[in-house]
Amino acid sequence: MIVPRFRLLFWVAMVVLPFALIGAVSPPAAGVSLLCIGGLLAVALADAISAGKSLTGIGVDLPPVVRMSKDRDAKLELRIRNEQQRQSHLRVALAWPHEIQTASETLDALLPAQSEWSRLAWPCTPRKRGNYRFDAVYFEGSSPFGFWGVRKTFPVRSEIRVYPNLLNERKNLAALFLNRGAFGVRAQRQVGKGRDFEKLREYIPGDDYNEIHWKATARRGKPITKVFQIEKTQEVYVVLDASRLSAREVQGSKFKVQSSKLPEDAQPGTLNPEPGTSVLERFVTAALVLGLAAERQGDLFGLLTFTDKVEKFARAKNGKNHYSICRDALYTLEPKIVTPDFDELCTFIRLRLRRRALLVFLTALDDPVLAESFVRNVELIRRQHLVLVNMLQMPGVKPLFTDPEVAGLDDLYGRLGGHLRWQKLCELQKVLQRRGVQFSLLNNERLSAELVTQYLNVKQRQLL
Repeated sequence: MIVPRFRLLFWVAMVVLPFALIGAVSPPAAGVSLLCIGGLLAVALADAISAGKSLTGIGVDLPPVVRMSKDRDAKLELRIRNEQQRQSHLRVALAWPHEIQTASETLDALLPAQSEWSRLAWPCTPRKRGNYRFDAVYFEGSSPFGFWGVRKTFPVRSEIRVYPNLLNERKNLAALFLNRGAFGVRAQRQVGKGRDFEKLREYIPGDDYNEIHWKATARRGKPITKVFQIEKTQEVYVVLDASRLSAREVQGSKFKVQSSKLPEDAQPGTLNPEPGTSVLERFVTAALVLGLAAERQGDLFGLLTFTDKVEKFARAKNGKNHYSICRDALYTLEPKIVTPDFDELCTFIRLRLRRRALLVFLTALDDPVLAESFVRNVELIRRQHLVLVNMLQMPGVKPLFTDPEVAGLDDLYGRLGGHLRWQKLCELQKVLQRRGVQFSLLNNERLSAELVTQYLNVKQRQLL
């Protein structure tokens, strides 16, 4: 496609309009005016004919996959091919999504002579995790006299994967990720004798009768004792709730309830919140940090996400490839406008997870109906697995009279409502505790740190 440029409009204003006015006012000068105007038109036409050669031999190449982190500066690198190896001035444009901020939607590129390939780094900053695709790159070249611009679309296949930003969380847990012992800055003593069978040996006075291997004793005709070792490889699963309550936004320690009105381009059954930090966003970040901690401790890390059904399931493994699989499963996760189905979730866990594991639930149980459903269905898995339930603490949910500043009657009723909700969560905690399930309200700023602390306490006390 050929479009006029500013230089053509300038010369039309400088030549065509004045000479046309002169020809209209002075008939003897009409011939000279027509000659000047015709000359300009002939030059513009010749320039338009030769303009198509400006993008001849031009090509572009984008990497198939570009990985970035949310809220961190990054660059998208384009490789531009110039087969004719002549100096060219080009304008490059991309259809950037609004979730990725750039200083400009177009960039000017100067292709040097005697060079077939040139690199163009496009700075950008992702503001929301997800997967974003590019199907085309748009180029605009200039005609020899600069009167016309030639535009061409080059099809490409490239995607940007924006992952959660774990930099700040890892700074808070820097001691954990240093090689200075099994649990961080220094090694800590593990209590307990472990449950992994290691070998058989002859009975020594003082051994517990529960440790005697009676079949081996009968075969050998003398007491034989079983020897156990500390478990070095355990399974840790993060069970992440992506239902409607996880769509609430949280800024610092405050929640924001999103509008129920969906945008026109919203997909059915999903929420498309405005840019911000949601509960699900904090859950995703904390899950990945806990996965790094489990890998550092030599355990197997798994992942399970659910809404009204089980969405994604990654069986517990270790290694960089497995961590990449878990990260790819989470970075596109979005909340859905559905109620979580704990019945199907617990049935799935009971059938698929045969080995005893640590299950870390990241959910919201401040809805009494959901809390009742969870308590009823957790009976299926609490005896086989060690269950830890965590949710973010909501603002104002605290005991009465803990905040001395009360501005008026509305604040008093607000504090009273927060106290009642806090009391219901305390009752839920006691109900779950009687069933051997630990329930915790975690602070937003320290979510990842408190999750890792829970995990390390389980490791140290050998609760699995």
